[in-house]
Amino acid sequence: MNRLVVRLSVAFATLILLVTGILAIAIDRLADSSFRRYLAQNQIAESGLSERLAIWYAQHGSWDGAERLLSVGGMGGGYGQGGAQRPLLALADATGRVVADPHAIVGESLNATQRRAALPILVDQQVVGYLVVQAAGNRLSRAAELFLQRLRDIIWITGGIVALTGAVIGIAIARQLVQPLQHVALAVDELRQGHLTARAVVEGPIEVRRVAEAFNAMATELAAANQQRRQMIADIAHELRTPLTVIQGNLRAILDDVYPLSREEVGKIYEATVGLRRLVDDLRELSLADTGQLTLHRQPLDLNQLLAREAALFRELATVQGVALHVTLASEIPPVIADGERIAQVVRNLLSNALRYTPAGGQIMVTSTAHEQGVLVSVIDTGSGIEPTDIPHIFERFYRSDHGRSRAKGGSGLGLAIAERLIALHGGQIGVESEVGKGSRFWFWLPAA
Repeated sequence: MNRLVVRLSVAFATLILLVTGILAIAIDRLADSSFRRYLAQNQIAESGLSERLAIWYAQHGSWDGAERLLSVGGMGGGYGQGGAQRPLLALADATGRVVADPHAIVGESLNATQRRAALPILVDQQVVGYLVVQAAGNRLSRAAELFLQRLRDIIWITGGIVALTGAVIGIAIARQLVQPLQHVALAVDELRQGHLTARAVVEGPIEVRRVAEAFNAMATELAAANQQRRQMIADIAHELRTPLTVIQGNLRAILDDVYPLSREEVGKIYEATVGLRRLVDDLRELSLADTGQLTLHRQPLDLNQLLAREAALFRELATVQGVALHVTLASEIPPVIADGERIAQVVRNLLSNALRYTPAGGQIMVTSTAHEQGVLVSVIDTGSGIEPTDIPHIFERFYRSDHGRSRAKGGSGLGLAIAERLIALHGGQIGVESEVGKGSRFWFWLPAA
């Protein structure tokens, strides 16, 4: 009983049997009453009472005194034969007002249903009255009893066939409804066992199709996340291997007296540990940003002052590399609510990238402008540019394109990923526009305070 298909089948079967039973009982009672009324009306028709009532009205012009025709004697011979009881009668005029009702079977006037069931009395093709006939008691003739019993048997046999057919159809429908869910359940089991390629068949009702589509989307995202996790672990291992190899090689050479134990050799080892520490710090910071645990000290911030300060720190390095660094700031920009140190970190990342990939004789421009109820900051370089196929992945962690962004030029491969997370935590946006051979424009937007 815990299986959905069993529960649905039982529910469908029970509902169909219940509805069929109620309908069979209702039809049985309706057939009984209709058949009895038919017999009674047929007896009245055979007795000639309707004709005599029509003659009475034609002769007298009214129903005064017509109630005596409703007596047994007025109905003529043959009525009540075969063991059947005499029916109960009532007479109403053309408007439905009751003029004779010796057995009190109707009220003061006939309603629409009673008029339709009554025998109309016609004079010159016009309705002048209604004869209400009601079967008296439960006693019928033997032939009528046999006919009525056969009719009831047919009703119940037909009801049983309909119920059985409906139950079978209901079970088939239940199986058809449950089958798509079973396919989803099988796909879930496969996914739980580690088969990340498992997908559910999209079929069945709209609701079930949505469940299957949602599962498939989740499975695709999970597979992508798993692939990203594996790639990240491989990248981390690679990034850690390089400085560790340098440290290990230099120490081995010193121990083997290949290199002397000098300040120069110790300095190389120290530089390798600094790079290793920077990578670990970047990974920790990115992890905190991903989990929402990175603390931001938000306060009103003048971006122009921050950009001018950070650009000044890079101007000497740019001069050494033969790169011109220009700063063009809008005279009036709205203040923003942000963590100044984190935004400065983003600017430093963008400037470092621009200097790293801009050759001597190139230019870097830092700009700010008010834009869409916020501030838009751009770092524009005349470097080698980025391939169009690499742009959608440029903010992914450890991602490096094959054109001009190799490990030989330094960096942990996490700077842009960290910048993207920091801007997102401030409710802003970050992006890049680039053309190979002409340079790149990295920009970010922060909402105004």
